[in-house]
Amino acid sequence: MTTDYLADIPPAVLARAAQIRVAAFDVDGTLTDGRLWYGEDGHEAKVFHAHDGLGLKRLQANGIAVALVTARISHPVALRAEELGIGHVYQGQGDKRACLEALLDALNLTPEQAAFTGDDLPDLPAMRLAGLAIAVANAHPWVANEAHWRTHLPGGMGAAREVSDLLLLAQGKADAERERWR
Repeated sequence: MTTDYLADIPPAVLARAAQIRVAAFDVDGTLTDGRLWYGEDGHEAKVFHAHDGLGLKRLQANGIAVALVTARISHPVALRAEELGIGHVYQGQGDKRACLEALLDALNLTPEQAAFTGDDLPDLPAMRLAGLAIAVANAHPWVANEAHWRTHLPGGMGAAREVSDLLLLAQGKADAERERWR
């Protein structure tokens, strides 16, 4: 299966993606559009894209662990992770690289087996550790310049689904996923 946005993936990126066993994602600006919404009562709201959610569920169903690594602490993130069955949720992480290192140690994986998707400067240390560093389309230029691959869609608008589709394609599981929905 090849879709337009995955048609021209460089072979080096596909080779990296084929090794991934855990896909870690920043939240604000990556799984959301980066805006922070506060109600009059002080409660925070976030908007997540349904396409991203299905992509994350399909990764897990295909043996790729999913992790959320965010510097902020937010109840909506915990709710979304629970809804998607994501067990690796790390909020309040000022050092995302250390968090990713601890996750890899807990899962007995190497950095080459990890992907990290982000959008801004706090994501760079974890991206530099990961075997596959991905920036969303609207990532800060300094982040985009250090990524192995960049999505076509912006954060919160389907970028995580692109990452999911890339990993499934590189691991030879995309055709079976497409057939599953016939």
